[in-house]
Amino acid sequence: MEIVQVVDKDSMSTKRLAQATSRPDVLHFEPMTEYRGTRDDADLARFGKKQQFERNFGLLSIIGLTCTLMITWEGMLSVFQAGLTNGGPSGLVYGYIFTWLGNISQVLVMAELASMIPLSGGQYNWVAILSPKSCSKFLSYLTGWMTVIGWQAELASGSFLAGTMIQGLLVLNYPSYGYQRWHGTLLFYAILLVALFVNTYLARQLPNIESMVLILHVMGFFAILVPLLYLAPRSTAKEVFATFSDSGDWSSNGLSFFIGLSTSMFAFIGIDAAAHMAEEIHNASVVIPRSMLSSVSLNGALGFGMLIAVLFSAGNIQTALDSPTKYPFIEIFAQAVGSNSGATGMVAIIISAVVFATVGCLATASRMTWAFAREQGLPASAYLSQIEPHTSMPLWSIFCSTVISLLLALINIGSSVAFNALTSLVIAAFYSSFLVAASVVLLKRVTKQASPICWGPFTLGRAGLPVTIISIAYSIIGIFFSFWPPSVDPTAISMNWSVAVYGGALLFSVIFWALYGRKVYTGPIIEIRVD
Repeated sequence: MEIVQVVDKDSMSTKRLAQATSRPDVLHFEPMTEYRGTRDDADLARFGKKQQFERNFGLLSIIGLTCTLMITWEGMLSVFQAGLTNGGPSGLVYGYIFTWLGNISQVLVMAELASMIPLSGGQYNWVAILSPKSCSKFLSYLTGWMTVIGWQAELASGSFLAGTMIQGLLVLNYPSYGYQRWHGTLLFYAILLVALFVNTYLARQLPNIESMVLILHVMGFFAILVPLLYLAPRSTAKEVFATFSDSGDWSSNGLSFFIGLSTSMFAFIGIDAAAHMAEEIHNASVVIPRSMLSSVSLNGALGFGMLIAVLFSAGNIQTALDSPTKYPFIEIFAQAVGSNSGATGMVAIIISAVVFATVGCLATASRMTWAFAREQGLPASAYLSQIEPHTSMPLWSIFCSTVISLLLALINIGSSVAFNALTSLVIAAFYSSFLVAASVVLLKRVTKQASPICWGPFTLGRAGLPVTIISIAYSIIGIFFSFWPPSVDPTAISMNWSVAVYGGALLFSVIFWALYGRKVYTGPIIEIRVD
């Protein structure tokens, strides 16, 4: 019987290490006959990686992290305005169903890939290992950049939403309060520092914290749902299910409907979080697919229930859109319960959820940054790829992600509209990285290239082909409409500048590739050798 031997890269000669980094396909696709260690050790060894983190996450804690990072029902309310403006109540209902189904197709494909390749890099690892060798390096490099950009933008947008919601409560309770954008930036900083504290000093307790926050996530749903059902005036079924709106003055309700999908799409962002925590999860190839499917099912159901409850309790939609709090849902809560103090308590639950989501975002964004730096894909990779030995944490990546968000927050001082473009950027970046990964696995399925696919414990089997095609079609729709402005003939202030930010980030990554990246980036670097 064959025995697999693992050799640490530190003990290899320079020549042997250089040879080991050349991406031999047999290392990626050939299952090992026997391995003296756990399934997790074997999975890492099969892809040439060594264990550097402590595996502290189990099924419940990783479901907690993913669910409370996605915060679907809370996140949907925070960007409610886009859906009410384009699509209206009915557009939100049917758009949510469309988006939920589209995300399920994405999750099924990602769950299959994460089960097969349970590495923290997620999408770029999947692309590097499954794509044709001729384009593997560049495609995985580009996918890595898109994923890093998406998670950094998600981290900044979460802190921004929590900070400006606090400002909304100040406006609600103190009409004399002078709303200033720099106030929101300072609140942004405070929330981000809380996330930094948890991810450093309380890092070992993060799994327990996420499990407890999951309880808040579910109980908070009922704490808001019950007052809405019992105290709010009722809209009619026609007003909810048969009232479309085109406040953006587009050519048709159908076009307005697709532009308004960003509300529901943003609410499901983060479904790949578990994949980026792969090297900190016990039995990752089994747990990650289960956590992904559980999270999208639970969050999807809670989000749909909250959406229906809020729309039936919305009252005057235009009054909500014109709310001085800048968040329509705050005005809806105040109208529904007839009390500013009651609405404040309800909104405080959502703010708490967004703050804890920021904690999870920082954890995931830093792991993605660390993983890509491990492959020499980023500037200053030598620092960003370091693991602090006493805490077993990627402190450089955590601090780097924090600093990036601190700098992005300065945009809000100049223009809140420009900062709001991050919402669209998050959608475009995540969907683009998934699109490349799904397209690569689709090509692999159809052409059955060279080496066979060594599936993990979770596989779609014959359903894989149609599900992958559906997920690709949905991703293209999401990317295309994420760049649209909220209305016809936008001004410089109302324009959706995410396309410029997205294009600029990709242009920078391509320039970095041409000048430096192509010389050092070889795809996943082999850290241990399997004989």
